[in-house]
Amino acid sequence: MSTAPIDLNADLGEGFGRWHLTDDEELLSVVTSANVACGFHAGDAVTMRRVCDRAAERGVRIGAQVSYRDLAGFGRRAMDVPAAELAAEVAYQIGALEVFARAAGTRVSYVKPHGALYNRVVHDGDQARAVVDGVLLADDSLPLLGLPGSRLLETAERAGLPVVTEAFADRAYTDEGTLVPRTDEGAVVTDEDTVVARSVGMARHGVVTSRGGREITVRARSLCLHGDTPGAVGLARRVRAGLQSAGVRVEAFA
Repeated sequence: MSTAPIDLNADLGEGFGRWHLTDDEELLSVVTSANVACGFHAGDAVTMRRVCDRAAERGVRIGAQVSYRDLAGFGRRAMDVPAAELAAEVAYQIGALEVFARAAGTRVSYVKPHGALYNRVVHDGDQARAVVDGVLLADDSLPLLGLPGSRLLETAERAGLPVVTEAFADRAYTDEGTLVPRTDEGAVVTDEDTVVARSVGMARHGVVTSRGGREITVRARSLCLHGDTPGAVGLARRVRAGLQSAGVRVEAFA
């Protein structure tokens, strides 16, 4: 039985001014899709333009990584934003990135929420609807990238938006198939051999072992590699090499 292709995505452009968090240049040589920070949790105009230029040069797809307006908290703090405001802010972020993507000769190819917003729209139907409304306002052809079974993807499908499921190579899962909160010990998997093995298991068999020891289904078209962890570039290279050695074709979904 042939194995479906897998996309590798990473969060890029997560700096501000002179401060840089991710090694964008090196990660763009590994991933097939770049989730570019749009200025609300990280990123600025110069950073966005630079990442779009480099991504276009390397044929990497550009995604808008939209967030709550939370620079100080890196978009990881829980916030209550009125639905109409959140929808407008999602559209605003997509539009800002689209300017630089088009200047680079390409376009924004998909949308992915970040941090607290990503986790919120797994369960919160109202906030999920606001994100979907924002995407529809910006471009009703854009796919939404998110967690399988989330309210976000359910809402997007009902609204006619394309959806793409993703899994996480270096994040621990609960028995219910959601991500273990970053505030919990062991939420981020740091052993490289384990991350590579999990990546191959998810890509080839659609399963991963939860923190509680259960084998859970995580069928996904895209695999997220975090760029803000120590040794992120080396790990990303190992994951890609491991997937290819296992016969998994690595290619963008968009």
